[in-house]
Amino acid sequence: MSNLEQTLSIIKPDAVERNLDNEIKEIFKNKGFKIVDEKKIQIEKSEAEKFYKVHETKPFYNDLCSYLSSGPIVVMILEKENAVIANRELMGATNPTEAEEGTIRKKFGISIDKNSVHGSDSIENAKIEIEFFFKD
Repeated sequence: MSNLEQTLSIIKPDAVERNLDNEIKEIFKNKGFKIVDEKKIQIEKSEAEKFYKVHETKPFYNDLCSYLSSGPIVVMILEKENAVIANRELMGATNPTEAEEGTIRKKFGISIDKNSVHGSDSIENAKIEIEFFFKD
């Protein structure tokens, strides 16, 4: 019984700005992820606020929304067995200084805010987040 899942991945503005998107996509492919769909977009702060609504009460919410809408991002639907967990492991800890060697955030992350990538944290959120960016 295969446990094929889809998850949302965002290559954040700091990584796009440094032209790391293709390198990051290659890392996903090399780890067995299939990129089902992808697009490079720039979102408004109001859209970022909707996307990060789960963090609304947190002190970093406003900065997070400003940051995500500060430049182009690449949104992707990734697919593989246990994609949600596999993607979280590959991304590494939110804080790049705490991320394990070999993870995307360890390699490319600048700070806890500019940590290069976002990935869904559960199967339920993956569905919501994919729908958010790929509803058509």
